[in-house]
Amino acid sequence: MTALAPALSLRGLARRFGATIAVAGLDLDIPSGSFYGVVGPNGAGKTTTLSMATGLLVPDAGRVLVHGVDLWADPHAARPLLGVLLDGLRTFDRLTGAELISYAGLLRGMPADVVRERRDDLLAALDLRAAAGLLVADYSAGMTKKVALACALVHAPRLLVLDEPFEAVDPVSATAIRGILTRFVAAGGTVVLSSHVMALVERLCDHVAVVAAGRVVEAGTLDEVRRGIDLEDRFVGLLGGAVPEQELAWLRPSSA
Repeated sequence: MTALAPALSLRGLARRFGATIAVAGLDLDIPSGSFYGVVGPNGAGKTTTLSMATGLLVPDAGRVLVHGVDLWADPHAARPLLGVLLDGLRTFDRLTGAELISYAGLLRGMPADVVRERRDDLLAALDLRAAAGLLVADYSAGMTKKVALACALVHAPRLLVLDEPFEAVDPVSATAIRGILTRFVAAGGTVVLSSHVMALVERLCDHVAVVAAGRVVEAGTLDEVRRGIDLEDRFVGLLGGAVPEQELAWLRPSSA
């Protein structure tokens, strides 16, 4: 039996901004059917890597294969396989929530009746029905995150790439999103999740990669990477230990 190609394969990805090297020849394979966490400190190159991996940023060097399809050589074949939610990505916020999801589906070439049905399902699943007729510009940060996730899901991709999808999302909605993503993986989809919350990654992910200075420091199954300790402790150890404690003697409330 032939092994499945990785859902996402990154080879020699590199990107610099002026004198700053953001990603330095990064290699990573994301197995099909995995719930894959990507963690790293601020400035590690995670968002830059995911932007290149999803066709939003041209790499200086390297290749991206989505289920074996070269993203940059054949984008029309690769992009329908992808659903993308990147932190801070601008959206068309002068549309209502319902219009934005519909627009995302129609841009993918989906039939209008299928778009309407899936839009309504997603609005219900993400608790956005009451806000469906409001402009996205008037949404809270959490609601904006949820409608962006709906846009990433509407065309039923095989691979979801999500950068901080739970940031600013309330606990009830977060539970619903976790359920959607878990069922997606159980049905054969693949999720790549970037987050700073180690407990969330441990709870959801079966694989994890630690990224620092634009490279993969360690990658594998969750158990392989954490080696019997909490992921947060392992993360700190891989990155050279905790930051030395700085005494702030002046930070003492005065009783005067």
